[in-house]
Amino acid sequence: MGSNKVKAFRVALMLKGKGAYGRDIISGVCDYVRSTRIVWDMLLYEDFRSEPQSVFSWAGDGVIADFDDPAMDVLLEQRHMPVIGVGGSYQLAADYPPGIPYVATDNAKLVAAAYQHLIDMGLQRFALYSMPPAPTNRWAQERAKAFVSLVEADGLQAEVFDGLPTFALDWGAILDNLIDWLRALPKPIGIIAVTDSRARQILQACIMDGIAVPEEVAIAGIDDDAQLRMLTRIPISSVTQGTRKMGRIAAGLLHQMLVGAPIKTRRVLVPPEGVNAQASSRHQPIYDPHVMRARHYIRQFAAQGVKVAQVADYVGVSRTTLDTHFRKQFGYTTHDEILAFKLQLARQLLESGNLSCAEVAERSGFTTLQYMYAVFRRELGCSPLDFQGARSYVSRPARPASNSGAVQSAP
Repeated sequence: MGSNKVKAFRVALMLKGKGAYGRDIISGVCDYVRSTRIVWDMLLYEDFRSEPQSVFSWAGDGVIADFDDPAMDVLLEQRHMPVIGVGGSYQLAADYPPGIPYVATDNAKLVAAAYQHLIDMGLQRFALYSMPPAPTNRWAQERAKAFVSLVEADGLQAEVFDGLPTFALDWGAILDNLIDWLRALPKPIGIIAVTDSRARQILQACIMDGIAVPEEVAIAGIDDDAQLRMLTRIPISSVTQGTRKMGRIAAGLLHQMLVGAPIKTRRVLVPPEGVNAQASSRHQPIYDPHVMRARHYIRQFAAQGVKVAQVADYVGVSRTTLDTHFRKQFGYTTHDEILAFKLQLARQLLESGNLSCAEVAERSGFTTLQYMYAVFRRELGCSPLDFQGARSYVSRPARPASNSGAVQSAP
């Protein structure tokens, strides 16, 4: 009698799981495996850089490997099993790993998405914060080349800054170097960072030097890393890569190779999924330095219950004077601006669906749950609980009252 046992394949994932990029590719591989009847015994081999050749002593059937790392070249020289490569795209075909199927994030389209987003925000000057050239970050150089091509095609000057290596031990030196560059840039300006980690460095440098984000410097990263976004008081806009799709495609190609099926497409470029627009890039042309400085402070501390007097003290003017500047610029007061950011944050937290209304009120800076309820009913025409239960709820326009305008205008 024949056995119905399904053959199990042993597959090594030579991918870094510490960042959103690697984690999402791994998730995509798992999505594919779960969607089929195949059985994979998967080895997650994150520390492959120390001894990449050790995979050859492993009795496995196939490998999915991150070929952005030159250490993977050993797989090209000595492979004795099916190998699928993942990594970034290249302008030159000769730069791809030869002889293996390859699934790439489209570097040119990632940069184009960030660039178009900043254009849509009304910006007319642009820069890119890259990384010093190194064999391990060829993808960053590809993104820099794509940026220069896009900007120069529009007849503009392309400003690219490599900065210091991310792994530099002196964090102060990294920020000082970045601050010097930011001070010299014409403003307002939109800056694309080649990763969310580099975007966070820009934001930190701006906060240290009192540069208003996004009025003077609007920031867009790449990766849409939720964990990194939690480390900043001003949420960072970012391009969402199609990394989960990359994992699914890579797993599908390896599956074909493991069962001996022919592969028709040996190179796949996966476009980005879109831009997660947050406060760091929602630029509004503002020419009043008092208002720019005040909004920069409010973005950081509205959720901590900051008072108008504290904002005025930071700006260096009286409360009355600051209110006069806000009314001239927007037609509402500094208090309205603070309230608008609290309401915006509360809406975002409620949409996540992970917190109770009481927790949302506390995290978004409302003094009491009752006060948050009152604001929601006045500005949105519903309670926070109703809003949380119907995420597709479209709020009616705020009433033209003295404290409604800020809710409409806040980014």
